[in-house]
Amino acid sequence: MNRTLTLTQADFVKYSYNLLHLEARCEVGDILNTTICGNTSKIIEYLPSACADLLILDPPYNMCKVFGSNEFKKMAPAEYLEWFESWFAPLLRVLKPTATLYVCADWSTYIQPVLAKYTKIHNRITWEREKGRGALSNWKNCSEDIWFCTLSNKYTFNVDAVKLKRRVLAPYKKDGEAKDWKADSKGNFRFTCPSNLWTDITVPFWSMPENTEHPTQKPEKLIAKLILASSNPGDVILDPFLGSGTTSVVAKKLQRNYIGIEKNSWYCALAELRLDIAGSQPRIQGYEDGVFLHRNYK
Repeated sequence: MNRTLTLTQADFVKYSYNLLHLEARCEVGDILNTTICGNTSKIIEYLPSACADLLILDPPYNMCKVFGSNEFKKMAPAEYLEWFESWFAPLLRVLKPTATLYVCADWSTYIQPVLAKYTKIHNRITWEREKGRGALSNWKNCSEDIWFCTLSNKYTFNVDAVKLKRRVLAPYKKDGEAKDWKADSKGNFRFTCPSNLWTDITVPFWSMPENTEHPTQKPEKLIAKLILASSNPGDVILDPFLGSGTTSVVAKKLQRNYIGIEKNSWYCALAELRLDIAGSQPRIQGYEDGVFLHRNYK
């Protein structure tokens, strides 16, 4: 069954009334839990200082890509880095000193030098995205990276909130007692600390209710891991390249505040539609009862 969420013209008109258009400096209360329609590089100067606890950054990768009515064109590596730094450096003013940053990238986007210049890099997460066409003369590209950075050595990391529940196939006992695992009605399991290699993510596709027409939509489960690990209920999550709204939607489902910025008005309205639905449908696929499940786990 095709469950892809589509935006109708009537939806666009309806939800466009919710969008915020900034033209002057504002206070955090003016933009909290809103979708701001505009170009991030211009919007930054209007945002309040030190208001966000977590930045989730998913800018266009350095490749030719059409996003609705907008097109991003591939640049020379040096030109892309210059473009990235031109808005990334000013954006840091909006973050609290204890903020965490997660920056999405692909293997060909060499942003590490810019990140190292302005932040403390702690790790690089690689996640498997088993989707897309194969290549006849190259290895299929089915992974992406997420850089884990902070502004200081004081930051939030809730490891227990993102542990994986894994099935124990060879349960070991010491002195007759289970060692590092527990049994329940569905089998034997242990909770393991998350690594920087994620193979339990399903990219949104046509039979998933979270799927939209956006060409580079991130899975809600992926964003949920970032938010749960690096923020607390009530914190403010900022996404300056919101796309179809996944970060705002997941923040709402997990009782966080959000600020989303997206220059494409159609995607802004789509994000508002998803936020409306999230109020009555708070489930995140692959995350049940506070536990992250393996891909295709039942």
